[in-house]
Amino acid sequence: MCQLFIGAESDMWSSHAKSLRIDGVVTSIRMENFFWSVLEEIAYRDHMKVPQLITKLYHEAIDVEHDLGNFTSFLRVCCARYLALIAAGDVSASLDEELGSVAAQDILIKEKSRRQATQLKLSERPSHKKLN
Repeated sequence: MCQLFIGAESDMWSSHAKSLRIDGVVTSIRMENFFWSVLEEIAYRDHMKVPQLITKLYHEAIDVEHDLGNFTSFLRVCCARYLALIAAGDVSASLDEELGSVAAQDILIKEKSRRQATQLKLSERPSHKKLN
């Protein structure tokens, strides 16, 4: 199992910062290359550049009063959820399908149900004891 993860290209976990302007304020976001590439894919699907996507996510999160004390973590979670939604079949992997056109509320309900079922299954599993 570990080879699946450690065998990946090491460039994916190298990080770099990108500067962008949100509401006239210059800010810098440092993330791993893997997350930058996922953000690029998300932005592409809705005909945006990454700085436009990040600004849009920031404004929409503020509009619903999310605490964005760690905005970079929020962006990483957005990337992970995007990939998980594709893996679950809730969102098409096609780069030609705009994300703005998906049935977000239906997807959120299915995602929550799936997460609850997973948590229940994990809580029922007997703990593993380390073998000597």
